[in-house]
Amino acid sequence: MPELPEVETVVRDLRPLLVGRELRAIRRSKQALRVKWQKGWEKAIAGKRVAGIQRRGKWIRVDLDDGSLLIVHLGMTGQLTVVAASEVVPSHTHLVFELDQPQELRFRDVRRFGSMTFYPRAEEWEVVLSGKLGPEPWDMPQEQWHQALKGTKRNLKAALLDQRLIAGVGNIYADESCFVAGLDPRRSGSSLRPKERDRLLDAILMVLTRAIECRGSTIRDYIGGSGLQGGYQGEFVAYGRTGEPCVKCGSPIQCIRLAGRSTHFCARCQK
Repeated sequence: MPELPEVETVVRDLRPLLVGRELRAIRRSKQALRVKWQKGWEKAIAGKRVAGIQRRGKWIRVDLDDGSLLIVHLGMTGQLTVVAASEVVPSHTHLVFELDQPQELRFRDVRRFGSMTFYPRAEEWEVVLSGKLGPEPWDMPQEQWHQALKGTKRNLKAALLDQRLIAGVGNIYADESCFVAGLDPRRSGSSLRPKERDRLLDAILMVLTRAIECRGSTIRDYIGGSGLQGGYQGEFVAYGRTGEPCVKCGSPIQCIRLAGRSTHFCARCQK
């Protein structure tokens, strides 16, 4: 599933391609996405211009010039790209927005766990979001971070996957961050000392920043808004490296299940 670096890359790719552009006619497939497309949305959207595009957690927010919003979640296999209208429309493309030049904004999703939802007013989206997303990693107040970890007996992997605690971190970057911080993902949040909590947040910021620089990680389906793949998968030190030697000590990377997800770590380096 695309995480913060992948979604941020899509947003950065799409911003110069979409802002100021008019969304004209809309075409959609007969197959429903995770959120069913509502009757009347095409009429409400057609003719509007894109005023801005930004990321919040793993969500993409497209602001239209009348104050309405398109909210996109890529799910597991979603791809949101701007391409020439002359390009062949690939299978599993469920929404196509004609732009004011011979280009199209296309939403393709093989597994259909993604969604695109229209909100007539931004306030409606804020209500939906309320209580579901914690601060962005770069905006996390130190005291709030300390209190959140001190107050949970959940293991670190489960805590980092909780979007209410910190927004945007998922399976890949939780594993990578724990490795960089030298912390065993099986440890409870409440067991961490203050310096360890600070070390973990620093590791999260370092890993996410580098992943964004590499345009995210392409494991299977992910591509950015311009159609280019990510490159951070070539720098993984933990995730997906089961049995491979640790880059620090040479011990084999282990894989266990935590919080229902495959979790990769070095038992020697992550005490």
